[in-house]
Amino acid sequence: MSVKNSRLSGFHRKELEERLEIIRSECDLSDEEISSLLKKGLSNQDADMMIENVVGTYELPVGIATNFMINGEDYLIPMVIEESSVVAAASYAAKLAREGGGFSASTTEPVMIGQIQITGLSNPHGARVELLEHTSELIELANEQDPVLVEHGGGVVGLEGRVLESSFGPYLIVHLLVDCRDAMGANAVNTMVEALAPRIEDITGGRSYLRILSNMADRRLARARVAFSSDTLGEETIEGIIQAYEFARVDPYRCATHNKGIMNGVTAVVTATGNDTRAVEAGAHSYAATGGGYAPLTRWERDSKGDLVGSIEIPVAVGTIGGATSLHPVAKTALNILGVESSSELGMVLASVGLAQNFAALRALASEGIQKGHMKLHAKNMAVSAGASGDLIEKVADKMISDGKIRVDYAKDLIKKMNG
Repeated sequence: MSVKNSRLSGFHRKELEERLEIIRSECDLSDEEISSLLKKGLSNQDADMMIENVVGTYELPVGIATNFMINGEDYLIPMVIEESSVVAAASYAAKLAREGGGFSASTTEPVMIGQIQITGLSNPHGARVELLEHTSELIELANEQDPVLVEHGGGVVGLEGRVLESSFGPYLIVHLLVDCRDAMGANAVNTMVEALAPRIEDITGGRSYLRILSNMADRRLARARVAFSSDTLGEETIEGIIQAYEFARVDPYRCATHNKGIMNGVTAVVTATGNDTRAVEAGAHSYAATGGGYAPLTRWERDSKGDLVGSIEIPVAVGTIGGATSLHPVAKTALNILGVESSSELGMVLASVGLAQNFAALRALASEGIQKGHMKLHAKNMAVSAGASGDLIEKVADKMISDGKIRVDYAKDLIKKMNG
C-alpha cells in the first residue's frame, strides 16, 4: 500500500481529530487502527506478555512527518518521540527536498551477523582455515534450524573467520552471515550460532564461549541522498551547513551531537514501528567509529552546480514482522501508515528521515539558530508546567519568547500578571 499524498499543506494547524481523519483517508486505516492511536495503545495484558514484572505502561506522543518523497513515492512517517520540534523539522526538510525530487534511497540485502567465540587454540590461523573447509556442512546445519526463513528466500549466505589477540590468548571469531528477509533476525541468528557451536568445537579443538548476534549490522546498510538548490537555500546557508558538517567531522564532541540529531529521526521511527531502538542506535554509533575515530553518519558537499548534496549510510537492523512489530497495536498501525512492504523499504525510510533530520538541524544552526523552533514548543511546556491553561498557554509562551526568558518561574510571574 502506498500513501496517496504526503504533501499535506497546513496539517500542523489542524485539530487532532481533523489530522486523524486525513490520515485515515490517505492511508485507508480501519476504525480499529484509528482507535489504537486515540486510546491507550498497549493493554496491561499485552504488556505483561512482552516483558517481566510489569506494573503498567508508559505512553509517548505519536506524530506524523509529512511531505516525504522517497524514490518517487510519497510516505507519511509515524514518529514516536518526546522531544519537541523533531517532527516539524523532518517535515520541513522533506518539503524542501521535494523541490529537487525528494530522497533517493537504497539498501543492501538484509544480512545480519552471528558471532561464535572460540578459545584455547594453539594454532588459531590453521583452525580458521580448517573451519572454512567445512563451510557447506556448517551452512546446511545452520539452515536446518529455521526452514521457514529458508523457504522465504533467506538463510545463511556465508561463513567467515577472524583471529583476534586478547589477554587470554588468540580468539577465533566465527561470523555466520544470515539473510533475515523481513525479520530483524535476532532470534533466528542466535538459534543458528547456538546450534553450530558444538560442531565448531569438534572441528577446531577449541572451546566456545559467546554465541550471539552482533548489533554491528554493517552488512545490512541503508543509504539515502538528497539535493537542495542554491537558489532555495542561498549561498550563505549552504556555506554554514558545510562548515557545521566539517566541524563534526574533525571534532568528536561536536560529532556526538551531530549523530544524535540524525538518530532523533531514526529512533523515533524505529520506536513507532516496534523495533529495537537500542540495537539500531548501537549499530549506528559503532558504524560511525569504524574508521578508527568517530565520524558523522552523513556527508554534506557541493556539486558542480553549487547545490548542496547530502548523503547518509547507516546500519538498519529492523524488521516488519515478529516481535513488538506484530504484538503492539500502535506499531502495527504505524507500519500500515508507512505502507512499507519489506524491512529493506523500512530501512530506506529510516535513512531518508535521518538525512532530513540532520539537514534541518544543520540549517537551523547555520541560520536562525537551533533554539528558535525548539523553544517555541518548549515555552508552551513551561507555561503548562507553571499552571497556564486554555488561551493563556499561548499568551504566556509568546511573552516568554519575546522577552527571551523561557523559565517556569518567569511563566508563573506572567500568569499572575495576566490573571490580574
